[in-house]
Amino acid sequence: MLIGAVADDITGATDLCLMLSREGMRTIQLIGLPEEGALFADADAVVVALKSRTAPSEDAVRDSVAAARNLLAAGAEQLLFKYCSTFDSTDDGNIGPVADALQDLTGGGLTIACPSFPATGRTVYKGHLFVGDRLLSESPLKDHPLTPMEDPDLVRVLQRQTRRPVGLVDWPVIARGETAIRAAFARHEAAGKRILVVDTLSDTDLRAIGAACDGMKLVTGGSGIAMGLPDNFRKRGKLAVRKAMTRITAPAGRAVILAGSCSLATRGQIEVARNAGAAALRLDISAIADGSQSAAQIADWAIAQASDRAPLIYSSASPDELLSIQASMGRHESGALVEQTLADVARRLLQKGFTRFLVAGGETSGAVINALEIKALSIGPEIDPGVPWTRSIGGPDIVLALKSGNFGAPDFFQKARALLETEAPDA
Repeated sequence: MLIGAVADDITGATDLCLMLSREGMRTIQLIGLPEEGALFADADAVVVALKSRTAPSEDAVRDSVAAARNLLAAGAEQLLFKYCSTFDSTDDGNIGPVADALQDLTGGGLTIACPSFPATGRTVYKGHLFVGDRLLSESPLKDHPLTPMEDPDLVRVLQRQTRRPVGLVDWPVIARGETAIRAAFARHEAAGKRILVVDTLSDTDLRAIGAACDGMKLVTGGSGIAMGLPDNFRKRGKLAVRKAMTRITAPAGRAVILAGSCSLATRGQIEVARNAGAAALRLDISAIADGSQSAAQIADWAIAQASDRAPLIYSSASPDELLSIQASMGRHESGALVEQTLADVARRLLQKGFTRFLVAGGETSGAVINALEIKALSIGPEIDPGVPWTRSIGGPDIVLALKSGNFGAPDFFQKARALLETEAPDA
């Protein structure tokens, strides 16, 4: 194993797996902590998907360190701590504490913080995170139900979370390429900095930063930073050149769309799917809470729809609607109710021959994966930047597209189904 990664949620892990796979690495995604002593002889990269983004800090640290220890024991040459490209972490969040713990584990050397993913509009300039052309604090992420982001200055945000000095390598340095970046790393380290936020405006910047991280024991960031890491191993003759997949075979069966995200992107995708004729059912959170709408009823509705279409089950609400729901039920309680309901629906549909699951929302994806008892995933073709099809390894034989709420083009759901090929009956 060349790269061992710990991701703080399911969709983020899948996003990272796609990036590593596109760059020629044989990549496996594990759901939850790997078994102690597990071997991954056929994998260039192993990504452990935790559900730690919004967990209590001490739990996130414990699980992340446990996963990292197992990856290092299995031979990982470089650790990668993957978090969201929108740095979803309030002042009580887990990015700083987990980074601290993993630095302790790997010897305390210099690391970077690089959440940028330009292909999806996430860039950093002068240490400030942008979503498209808006500062993070002016984007829809300011209304995130669990991790509202009100400060776009990542140096400031991260310094409030970590006990280590945080610095910045700004874009004029990044633009000069790998050698200049390495020199800046050395200057900051000599000055006592231990975590460096790096400006990033393009994929070219990501590749240069990745090259400058050659030999760094721990790298932290979004999936974009993985774009430049595999070439470091390829230059040393440890990694072959491989072609990316363009389609995926799927077991025969029906498809369903489960959308628990309330992001602007997912709400737009739901609207496009409905306008294209998708049968759609919106969850009524109050009705679920009082028992008048149940997972069994929702699953029965999906089963009754035309078998050649993908029914759409969603809970997405506008920011104002979401605030009203949270005010009456509680922020975490309302979110957990949606996740549990969609997970129960998924379990029931699996039993009725559904084998193709498109899931929107990181928390929802984690709940569905756990409900379906999926332990590992192989990575298929890219649907949109950051989102591939995957196929389960062990457990029920199904394909899944696990989408971060903020990712994907407006026609994501239609585009995803077009990449599937039904497996021959005798396969």
